[in-house]
Amino acid sequence: MSVQRVRICFLILALLAGGTGAQAQDPEWAEKMFEKLGHDFGVVASGSEQKFRLKITNKYQQTVHIAGVSSSCGCTAAKPSKDTLASEESVDLDITMSTRQFRYLKETSLTVFFDQPLVAQVHIPVRAFINPDVILNPSSAQFGAIAKGTEKSLRMAIVYAGHGTSTLKNAVSKNQDVAVKLNETRRNGDVGHYELNVTLKGSLPVGDLRDQVLLVTDDPANPNIPVLVEAKVEAEYTVNPQIVSFGTLAPGERKTINIVVRGRKPFAIDKIESEKTARTFEVRLPLDARNVHVLPLTLIAPAEPGAVSDEFTIAIGGSSDAVTFKAQGKVVSRPPAQAPANP
Repeated sequence: MSVQRVRICFLILALLAGGTGAQAQDPEWAEKMFEKLGHDFGVVASGSEQKFRLKITNKYQQTVHIAGVSSSCGCTAAKPSKDTLASEESVDLDITMSTRQFRYLKETSLTVFFDQPLVAQVHIPVRAFINPDVILNPSSAQFGAIAKGTEKSLRMAIVYAGHGTSTLKNAVSKNQDVAVKLNETRRNGDVGHYELNVTLKGSLPVGDLRDQVLLVTDDPANPNIPVLVEAKVEAEYTVNPQIVSFGTLAPGERKTINIVVRGRKPFAIDKIESEKTARTFEVRLPLDARNVHVLPLTLIAPAEPGAVSDEFTIAIGGSSDAVTFKAQGKVVSRPPAQAPANP
């Protein structure tokens, strides 16, 4: 038997053994990782951009790798937040659909390809009913990056040619940090021209915002039309990486990793405090104020084997914002040296 055939046999036996062997026998093993196998955006405005996040969770002991994603139409695309999933890890598949070139019912599909632990593919049908009576400009409320505590507004133009005397009655946001106001600017017969004002309040928390504003009509067939709202709310100060992994070290070994701290304007770092690991970590503090600080953080591995972890707080002059990061590593004893064999 060839070496290659022996390796294949061992792989098959490994997959069939244990609690996760079902995936090697079940042709639907990959589909079972998806929270759902398709998405319907419903009734949407013409020219709008639609987005949806579909969760994929690795339910198996083996590592899963997403080899790629394809679409049957250029109007639809998808990208995973990462392509390698450890056991029990989840990722988001960001699905985007553009309606600029289509009217009425549009059906398309995505295919997600896997090459580990086995080759598989999963088809995701995607559909939307594109209402030609509603035109948005721009296609969605995209705010980009904004600083925490900042209030920012955006205006959108809407043309609505409702059936008969149907009109846009209101705009509604279910997010208390997003305020909306709809005004009719003029009317040409059955065609209404509107201005939609979307305001992000300074109370929005740090992180990614993806939400919807609903245009309310008096058309019983299409009572609500969604408008996408997106923003990235950034803190005044950020740390990268937020989790510093030193990997595996031997007792007494030293390892240094740079921490990058950024601010929107020049700032000084007064001190860095840790919770529990005195004399295990060392860091050199900068003396001047600048927008970006690179801090070399050194882990001195303790004599005792085991896990090392701590949380650090960075005190910034003149600021009460909590700026934190975590560091972790593992100390493993070296195997004893073997005496040379007798000649």
